[in-house]
Amino acid sequence: MRLSLLASTLFAVFGLATAQITPAKADPPVKIGVLTDMSGVSSDGTGRGSVEAARMAVEDFGGSVLGAPIQVVFADHLHKADVGSAIARRWLDAEGVDVIVDIPDSAVALAVQQIVRERNKIALYSSAGTTALVQAQCSPNGIQWTYDTYALAHGTAGAVVRNGATKWFIVGADYAFGRQLAADITSVVQANGGTVLGSVWHPLNNPDFSSYLLTAQASGAQVIAIASAGGDATNAIKQAAEFHLGDGGQQLAAMIFLPQDAHSLGLKATQGIYLTTSFYSDIDDATRAWSKRFTERVGAGPSMLQAGVYSSVAHYLKAVKAAGTKDTAKVMAQMRAMPVEDFMTHGGHIRADGHLMRDMYLAQVKTPAESKGEWDLFKIITRIPAEDVVWPLSESKCPLVTH
Repeated sequence: MRLSLLASTLFAVFGLATAQITPAKADPPVKIGVLTDMSGVSSDGTGRGSVEAARMAVEDFGGSVLGAPIQVVFADHLHKADVGSAIARRWLDAEGVDVIVDIPDSAVALAVQQIVRERNKIALYSSAGTTALVQAQCSPNGIQWTYDTYALAHGTAGAVVRNGATKWFIVGADYAFGRQLAADITSVVQANGGTVLGSVWHPLNNPDFSSYLLTAQASGAQVIAIASAGGDATNAIKQAAEFHLGDGGQQLAAMIFLPQDAHSLGLKATQGIYLTTSFYSDIDDATRAWSKRFTERVGAGPSMLQAGVYSSVAHYLKAVKAAGTKDTAKVMAQMRAMPVEDFMTHGGHIRADGHLMRDMYLAQVKTPAESKGEWDLFKIITRIPAEDVVWPLSESKCPLVTH
């Protein structure tokens, strides 16, 4: 009996001691998934640079929030909606990802938009430009962060047609982004008294633009608009230079054109091209300082898309801290309540449709004589207020907007 009582006492004491020294279960990490293009036509302006931009935002925030570590994971969607959807579902259902960012390719982004809404998670689109994300297919769980096709068309096409170039022809990518961009270009040109004489459509990853460019040249248009992105846009511009399209007085307008594109093609082939951007490395001291850090890490200058990844991740983490929770509804409410303020965004705010209201810039590619360094590629012509490149809410098709 005495031995039994002693054993019971020792068991109780040992069990108590064990309970006292067992560490408390750690909070799960805040996990950020960068869904990007690591190997395709838009990888130079997104890809590894987008991943590093997200990591920079996490490091600058301190590496943890609400007592939990912050982790960054990434994957390549290969510009395939089914691949991107499968990655998003795995991340959200099995791997604890809280927010998906970047997402170049509008078709992939639209698929992710539906998935994050079903799972009640968050998506922050830096590299997807289709206006459908904040129009008919808007979601309380998604924010279009960096740009959209409407802004690009109104910034670039609006400026060029008002300068007297009224006859246009469109060489466009035959997928959601290109089709939407072409529609926005057409709307802007016609609204300013111009005419779109025609359009041709090329597939993704198209190597040969000769037939498309010759058709555009034969149209007699004053401006040939390149409504594609990444490698497709640079291939089209390169081949246009080889065909000497400019010798006949025709002008190229690149609707989305990044520093990486000008760097790849060279200033001799791209000088004078107008573009609209939400960020450039040489705007002020803050953009120069951030861009210097980015370039040292990546080995190349940043694009607006990569800067947008940093900005969106930083704002998300600030909102999580301010809300005191990872709860999606509370974090989204906090993101909308707080102004967006960082090196690329000043006084930005998120509308009911999920559109981040931000100023844009009309820029022009420098001549070789104007450039003072490897990544000194653009000059800023003018700042464009957000209200001038975003449709009014009174015209919104987003179900979240009350008219």
